[in-house]
Amino acid sequence: MNWELVIESLPHFFKGALVTAELLLLALLIGLLAAVPLAVLRVLPSPWCSRPVWAFTYAIRGTPLLVQLFLLYYGLAQFEAVRASFAWAWLSSAWFCAVAAFAINTCAYTTEILAGAMRALPAGEIEAARAMGMSRLVMLRRIVLPGALRRALPAYGNEIVMMLHGTSLASIVTLMDLTGAARYVNSTHYQPMEAFATAAVFYLVITLALVALLRAAEARWLQPMMAR
Repeated sequence: MNWELVIESLPHFFKGALVTAELLLLALLIGLLAAVPLAVLRVLPSPWCSRPVWAFTYAIRGTPLLVQLFLLYYGLAQFEAVRASFAWAWLSSAWFCAVAAFAINTCAYTTEILAGAMRALPAGEIEAARAMGMSRLVMLRRIVLPGALRRALPAYGNEIVMMLHGTSLASIVTLMDLTGAARYVNSTHYQPMEAFATAAVFYLVITLALVALLRAAEARWLQPMMAR
């Protein structure tokens, strides 16, 4: 191992780690905000509400994230109507397409996670809320969503880690994230072991930090509920 190269390249990796963190946080935030109402529609008995959401999550979960990213960044550019539209200012940006692809992908998985958590709510909680005279909207806001979000924490934690690893695809559309920094160091110095091993260590450290935060969140919100 060329440790001098590793130390010399650390500024590139720290900048790449910042880009990775920004991509991850933006994608998770947008994906979660969109997934909550979609999950509510997903569990409704009406097929007019649940079927379109099912079709969306099925299509996204059934195709690779890399293909989705290519379709957004490269595929839409072939249509003249897209290039002439106001949206081209965003769709021509690698940053926007990467965030959009990651957000859409995590939204689909998070929707199914939350929908499953809603279905797993004990019937007694719903009956108690009805007995207290809560409307459907109040029951959704005070009983269903808080309980589902707590129960979904373990599965959603896995989704966060998977999305962190998924952000490594951003380098393919020219973004200088952690993997992009590793590719740059390798292409400059022709030292793949040093470049990609350093990136792997950065990903591992970020993953361990996320897991620690998720374990703390589960201990704070999930375990007391299970004890009751």
